[in-house]
Amino acid sequence: MNKGPRTPLHWLRFVVLALDIVLVNVAFGLAYIIRYRLQWFRAVDPAYYTDFSAYLPFAALLTLLLISAYAMEGLYGEQRGRRFWDDFYGIFNGTMTGLGITIIIVFFWRPLFYSRLIFAYTAVLVITLLSIERIILRAVLAWLRKRGVGVARVVVVGAGELGRMVMRNVVANPDLGYKVVGFLDDNPGKTADIGPIRALGSIDRLPEVLKTEDIDEVIITLPWHSYRRIMRVMAQSERAGVRARVVPDLFQLRLGRVEVDTLNGIPLIGLREMQLSKHQLIIKRGMDVVLSAFALIALLPLMGLIALAIKVDSPHGPVLFRQVRIGKNGRPFHLYKFRSMIPEADLIKQHLKDLNEADGPLFKIRNDPRLTRVGRILRRFSLDELPQLVNVLRGEMSLVGPRPALPEEVAHYEPWHHKRLTVTPGITGLWQISGRSDLSFDEMMLLDVYYVENWSLLLDLRILLLTIPKVILGEGAY
Repeated sequence: MNKGPRTPLHWLRFVVLALDIVLVNVAFGLAYIIRYRLQWFRAVDPAYYTDFSAYLPFAALLTLLLISAYAMEGLYGEQRGRRFWDDFYGIFNGTMTGLGITIIIVFFWRPLFYSRLIFAYTAVLVITLLSIERIILRAVLAWLRKRGVGVARVVVVGAGELGRMVMRNVVANPDLGYKVVGFLDDNPGKTADIGPIRALGSIDRLPEVLKTEDIDEVIITLPWHSYRRIMRVMAQSERAGVRARVVPDLFQLRLGRVEVDTLNGIPLIGLREMQLSKHQLIIKRGMDVVLSAFALIALLPLMGLIALAIKVDSPHGPVLFRQVRIGKNGRPFHLYKFRSMIPEADLIKQHLKDLNEADGPLFKIRNDPRLTRVGRILRRFSLDELPQLVNVLRGEMSLVGPRPALPEEVAHYEPWHHKRLTVTPGITGLWQISGRSDLSFDEMMLLDVYYVENWSLLLDLRILLLTIPKVILGEGAY
């Protein structure tokens, strides 16, 4: 029998079922009030006025049919990884199906008794209330899972590109409720940890790892030609009572990247380019220009005050700090920031290497002695980055994207890190809303590559909106 997550949420489906039953009846009650008390859109003929008690059999039948239809739509099954639009479609389709059957039954037996408008009101209210319920539920689940409740401990078997893609998705989506404890791989070159994701040794150690690490789920990302190895891993997982699932390795394709065409009826399967299409680039660039121009105009008084404060606090250095960064496709450019350190900061850096708190090629110190008094405030609330709006207008940066790296950081990149350089760097990005400076270097890389592979306008808007509270609260910034 399969084990459950750390803190099981198997009770959740029963809570959702109970809430759905309550909300369906609340929706029907509201529909009755709108039709008979408020009388929206059409007045009720007194001769056809019907007391609420006469509708109770209809409400019971409707509840039974709708809950059955929702169950057939899979709304009470596994919620992990399910998108809101999947839930909305299930609610809409289930409501139309259940209500349609109810209408047929009701009007076959009592054709003149019930109001026809009440069905329309009920449908709209049921879909609205259940959709709001699902939105709140998803927010609560995300909050719980980020705090370790209902989180499944996972081990990834195979640390190739497919395995790293799985790890990127898990790190980028903590609300899914997975925690990758580590990975197993037979390649001697894959013995280094990836941030908090530990290298646990060869695949032969799987039975031992399942016992010692208290694993809930095994995700197999081995290449397709390792069929026998995959079957052995699944058998070992089954014997340990742990669920095992396989990620299909069809040329390491993601469904979103599969392109299907036909040649006189012959299907042709190919890969879309991972880079943004022309119309996507136009949309993204248009949003960058409009929002950055508006922000520059709106923030001009604040930027003037910041410049004055920097000059008063540290009069011997410039207001702006200019630094070479690596942009799209490895092209260098000059990034602008408000100066937050003393003028001799770069010279002193060599003497502070022992204080470095970051891993990989990054250099960060939580209480950096080179910061000025004003600089500490600017760093705390990311105000030092406001001049980068000029870089956005010039097309060297975007509002959202991977952070532009220093040349010495790029020199230490592994091959898979270079994927983040295929898009324009941004002022904010996925890792800035996922922990900022508190993340390890490999976690930052995983999130940046995930962004490149999963870009959408909605993702950019989500990152921009989530950046605002992170900046105001100063979370993870130093």
